[in-house]
Amino acid sequence: MDQQTLFWVLARISGLASFAALSVSLLTGLALRTAVLDFLGPNRGLRSLHEYTALLWLPLGGLHIAGLLLDQTARVGPLDLLVPFQAPYDPRGQLAIGLGTVTLQLFLLVALTGWLRGRLPGQLWRWLHRLSYLAFGLLFLHAVLAGTDFSDPLVSALTWSMAGTVAVLSLARMVWGRLPARRA
Repeated sequence: MDQQTLFWVLARISGLASFAALSVSLLTGLALRTAVLDFLGPNRGLRSLHEYTALLWLPLGGLHIAGLLLDQTARVGPLDLLVPFQAPYDPRGQLAIGLGTVTLQLFLLVALTGWLRGRLPGQLWRWLHRLSYLAFGLLFLHAVLAGTDFSDPLVSALTWSMAGTVAVLSLARMVWGRLPARRA
């Protein structure tokens, strides 16, 4: 495997792994707020998984970005990480990379405010934390538009399944709020 192929593979795998970590983080966060998984036991394990995957995406996303920066065929530069929608691509590619930039910035804001939770007013923290829903939707669009792996049925099925589950639980949360916990 030559160096460029290695960087391309690194960017693809780490991007998918980062998407998976963020999906699990959102799903466990939603499960904590909707009580849909309360039958599995105490929330402590679910909360730990939520917090772990909320941090796990950072190094995986960093590897994704490093792979793209090092992959000469990707043509992604450091400025593309800061200024969305200006990458040297056709309009669809520029949109895909721009969505990735906005997604990165939103998830970094959510992660930063997660670390500062105790220092922020509760209402402000909740509204900033809810940006993760918007960021996940943008991440999904980024993956669909930029991802070359959607031709693989397994990747496509897993990605659409995770996004669909997040969408259904988000809708349930908006409609019904927090569901009552089941008594053991």
